Amino acid sequence: MNELINIRLNDTALKRAIHGLQRRLRDMRPVMRAIAQTLEAKTERNFASQGRPRWKALKNPSERRKGGVILQDSGQLAASITTRYSDTQAIIGTNKVYARIHQFGGKTRAHPIKPKRKKVLAFGGKFARSVNHPGSNIPARPFLPVTADGRLQRETSEAIMETTLHHLKKVTGV
Repeated sequence: MNELINIRLNDTALKRAIHGLQRRLRDMRPVMRAIAQTLEAKTERNFASQGRPRWKALKNPSERRKGGVILQDSGQLAASITTRYSDTQAIIGTNKVYARIHQFGGKTRAHPIKPKRKKVLAFGGKFARSVNHPGSNIPARPFLPVTADGRLQRETSEAIMETTLHHLKKVTGV
């Protein structure tokens, strides 16, 4: 009873399908474009909802800023958000130098304050040609969809996973 069992499989169709899938997965630009769009949409949502989690309120808002939307005094920061993508990455960012301190928080450096239109400054009945500002502690108000430890916000991560899964299903025909 030394019968030998011999099974032969023809895997030509399987190999062809795998090679076709590899070819279709080489072009990741469509999914990277969609991820960049997701990052932009989540950033816009952060500005609209004043942060997720909600940003700390302004400590001493000036009269013109009372009741205003945080980080949108002029709208320049929100308007400066740009995205780029390639075959291997999706990028979001801004060219505003002050964006870093708003995203991560920190202390501004000490600096003199001088009048712009008058000869002297007036503070509570006192006058001075200039004053030395000690710097300000700026709380983190992350507008990009990234947590303090550098990970994507949960909602953003989930949206990117959905986008990627949709792309894979489209490519595989599932």
